[in-house]
Amino acid sequence: MGALGCGGDLGEDAPEFAHAWATGVVSFAPGEGAGYGGGAIEASVLGAPTGRGVMSGSLDVLSLGVGGEIVLEFDEAIEDGPGVDLIVFENAFWAQGDPGRVFEELGEVAVSEDGESWSVFSCAPERAEAGPSWPGCAGWSPTLEHKLARGHALDWEEIGGDGFDLAVVGLERARFVRVRDLSAEGLAPTAGFDLDAVGAVRR
Repeated sequence: MGALGCGGDLGEDAPEFAHAWATGVVSFAPGEGAGYGGGAIEASVLGAPTGRGVMSGSLDVLSLGVGGEIVLEFDEAIEDGPGVDLIVFENAFWAQGDPGRVFEELGEVAVSEDGESWSVFSCAPERAEAGPSWPGCAGWSPTLEHKLARGHALDWEEIGGDGFDLAVVGLERARFVRVRDLSAEGLAPTAGFDLDAVGAVRR
């Protein structure tokens, strides 16, 4: 991720960027210990992320619960291009600001063009020897403090979150995104992956 610099409140610029975010919840299958955010699912997961930097994860999230799963859709397909095409935002943070002490709740991400045939990003939840890094998984990279200017496309290095390249799973486009919690246990009502938002880099 790049340097801090660009929160979730887009203010007067929000209408221009409405197209960048997931626009609908297709399904939600809560796992054990889910509940937080369940009273306002769409408000919690649609639109821009509300995380405020590496030490301040969002509270405007939906807890999936242990093994819980959600499917979101975009009104227009996400297109494959150079580098990251899709960003998933959870409320991960760095304990005491230390990048070596990541508070993560991992999720598996899958994408689909038709909502029926799915391509899954390979995600190994075991901790990497080189440090707190889980390539292919969502839920371990904080949302950076950001303020998108009018006409500014989503930039993974500026906004943070976990980025995914459609080319990795052999797709040229996708309109549906599925996130599945990978935890083994958790306390209600905040168990599992806490989804904040899903954004498209290009469409």
